[in-house]
Order: sequence, then C-alpha cells, then structure tokens
Amino acid sequence: MPSSADPDPPQADDVLFAAYRQAKSPEHTRREADYIEMLLGVSTPAHLLDVPCGAGRLAVELAGRGYRVTGADIEPALIADARRLADAQNVSEAVRVEPRDMRDLPWHGAFGGAYCFWESFGFFDDEGNRAFLAAVAGTLKAGCRFVFDTHVAETMLPRVPQRTWERLDGGLLVLEDRDYDHVSATMTRHLTLIRAGQTAQLDITTRLYGYRELVALLESAGFTACEGYTWLSLVPFMLGAPRLVMVAEKA
Repeated sequence: MPSSADPDPPQADDVLFAAYRQAKSPEHTRREADYIEMLLGVSTPAHLLDVPCGAGRLAVELAGRGYRVTGADIEPALIADARRLADAQNVSEAVRVEPRDMRDLPWHGAFGGAYCFWESFGFFDDEGNRAFLAAVAGTLKAGCRFVFDTHVAETMLPRVPQRTWERLDGGLLVLEDRDYDHVSATMTRHLTLIRAGQTAQLDITTRLYGYRELVALLESAGFTACEGYTWLSLVPFMLGAPRLVMVAEKA
C-alpha cells in the first residue's frame, strides 16, 4: 500500500487524456485530415462537424486549411484543450467547440460534412447509437457526407484471442486484451496504458456490429449510399481489414 508520502497513482482518465493530446503526431493528423477531406468530397470554406472532437487536433488542422469546424465532446477537459490548441494555432475564430452529448446536436442542416474519428462510434446500446447517427444526419445538408472509423465483427472477431501491443506517438504504450459477449454482441477491450513510467487500467465496451447491421442502422437513421473502406485507403473493405472506414450520405 502506498505511503502518505507517495504520489497519487495515475488515473486511467489522466493517461487516456494524455493519449488524446499527444498520441497522434502532427504528420499523422495531417494524413487523417487529408483522408477526411477526400472522403467527404469537401472544399473550403465548408462548415464541418467533428464529433466527438476530443482535444481538437483534427478540428484545428482542418480550420488551418480554411474550413469552419464545430466540435462537440462530453469531456470539459478536452474541450478546454481544444480551445487552447485553436488559440495557439490562431484559428479560434474558425473553430467552435462545445461540451455536449454526441446524441444531442442542435445544428439542423448546418454542415457540409461530418466526421467521427479515432474509433469513437458504438459506445451506446442500439437505440443510443441510432440516436447518435440520426443526430448527425440532422445536422447535415442534403447530399452531404458523414465519415467515421470503427471496428466491426469482420475486423475484430478474427483477433479476439490475441493480445496486442501498440506504441503510439508521444510515448504511449498500449497493451490490449479483448472479450466478446455474443449475447449482447459487445466487445470489451481491456487496456493497460503505460506512459512515462505511469500505468493505468481502462476497460472500453462497445457494440460490435456486423458490416450489414451497421449499414442497416445508418439507413434507418437517414443515410444512404453507404460505402466501406479499409483504414486510410480507398481499398474496399473486406474481412480481416484492420479497421473499417464508413462513408454515408445524408438522404
């Protein structure tokens, strides 16, 4: 047991927020922003939605290219980070971020494109996930696109028994074990986060859809023309791909 003189043990949120702030290099962020621009088919000065926006790395990058970006995230600490980053990069007039539940998006028909990156889809039950997709659809102009990256059964089930290590930018080391519950069709990812000698534990449970299930959910929420790609490419999605990138169009 630590003595009263010992430093407080790191909290999972502290290490996780450090990952949001530092785990993607500027080069990687630029590459993701290029990809988002291409899949959305947008050009400046389009107004884009970033949900959840996290610490604002993509919102600020795209604002620096001439877009207007509105971001929403449930974590006030990350919203504060995003505002500081926008100020530091002199794009605060082009970036608006709000602490908001991602299922509650009031900007009806305001955006020419929307994106949800870094595996930020699937945290709710079916009703909640559909509510999120419907909320995004409601913010888009007709014919505009939504792009998001996620895992589906076809990407994760072949890897359920495996333990994986990943070293991210910023010195974060992630050990991951996985459990799949076939009754609820949920995947729980047991993460050990190691950074600068600090270790924290975090469990993340998400609804794991099959590809066809996900398309049906998108269609029920007001999207059409759904297309899947392999992560950061234009290669059509297939079984065993490392991650799915889904593009859907507001009907």
